[in-house]
Amino acid sequence: MKNASWKKISSAALSVLMVLAVAATAYAAGDGAIPKEKWLDLLWRTTNFAGLVFILVFFLRKPFADGLSGRRDGIKDQLEALESRKAEAEQLYKEAEAKLARLDDEVNGIITEAVKQGEAEKEKIIADAERNAGDIKRQAEMAVAHEIAEAKTRLKGEIAEQAVLLAEELVKKNIQPADQSRMVELSLEKVGGIQ
Repeated sequence: MKNASWKKISSAALSVLMVLAVAATAYAAGDGAIPKEKWLDLLWRTTNFAGLVFILVFFLRKPFADGLSGRRDGIKDQLEALESRKAEAEQLYKEAEAKLARLDDEVNGIITEAVKQGEAEKEKIIADAERNAGDIKRQAEMAVAHEIAEAKTRLKGEIAEQAVLLAEELVKKNIQPADQSRMVELSLEKVGGIQ
């Protein structure tokens, strides 16, 4: 309250000083003698101006103060709304950052799982390849054994043929006509004994 009345007094004193400054300027601009009519005109204009200022201050002070107060409250409300929106945006940012961190963990988990599956698949493929290689090896061994058995059989057959041929040649060389007739008789006897 004390500050408000002190401000009013300061404003009034400043106004009086302004009027005196204008009057002194007018006095100094002329020849030094100001006619009474000019003083009355200056007093009349100053009074009109002071009255207008008083009327404007008296009637417009409350609406002007209310307007400024309303504007201040509106700005304050806007600042509060902006602060709450800022807090919400920061919260959303933190949530998004947490989701990104979880997403990185999920990606790392997926990569780790894929590597594990790849290793398991690799081991399975290697085991299948080893089993297939074993099967192929056994089949090859069986094929070789079969070929060897067939070769032995053919070889025995050829040896037997050669032995028969050799025996036949030996028999032809060593057989006498008497031996030949004796063999025919024996053969006939065998054939006759069978019937």
